[in-house]
Amino acid sequence: MRIVIAEDDALLREGLAHLLRAEGMEVTSAVDNPAALLEAVQADRPDIAVVDVRMPPTHRDEGLRAAVEARRRVPGLAVLVLSAHVEESYATDLLAGGQGGVGYLLKERVGRVADFLDSLRRVAAGGTAIDPEVVSQLLTRRQGDDVLDRLTVREREVLALMAEGHSNSAIANLLVVSDSTVHKHIGGIFAKLDLPDSDAGHRRVLAVLAFLGA
Repeated sequence: MRIVIAEDDALLREGLAHLLRAEGMEVTSAVDNPAALLEAVQADRPDIAVVDVRMPPTHRDEGLRAAVEARRRVPGLAVLVLSAHVEESYATDLLAGGQGGVGYLLKERVGRVADFLDSLRRVAAGGTAIDPEVVSQLLTRRQGDDVLDRLTVREREVLALMAEGHSNSAIANLLVVSDSTVHKHIGGIFAKLDLPDSDAGHRRVLAVLAFLGA
């Protein structure tokens, strides 16, 4: 796996690079500003970019905007955002292109290296990895008419867990229901969101995108 890191904190940037290289991954570039990120993804053509949201010069949303632009310039580029804040616009802007391969993790809540690496691999493979706190706040902030209003409370719970990146069996364990029940709920979600018939993995990503970015 080829990775570009964009993080202005030198210790975190070098620490991530060391960790990923120790896991046998190729860190092609580790940069500290948005312009360098765009240059790196175009030159290196990585599988995934790990990007901080707040970067120079104003330390507001430069990293996010650069990540969105990077996905525009390099179609198929996966992006794993690391942020200290839950910002609805961050998730919706990143998902505006209607593609998978997106993660949003909160730095202070990444408690285990193994979990971070699992999220990284899942996003690089085209899936999603959204911190549960991000999912919770995005769900509670939704107001007004929404296609998600078609879903039952249980279907919303299942969809939220899908957004976190859980498999069907993991969702079943968390909700204390059978795998077949989870499968039924997911089928209902696909139908109510009017998702096109395709492979289940693709529709799963589309459902998560609807949840986060509609």
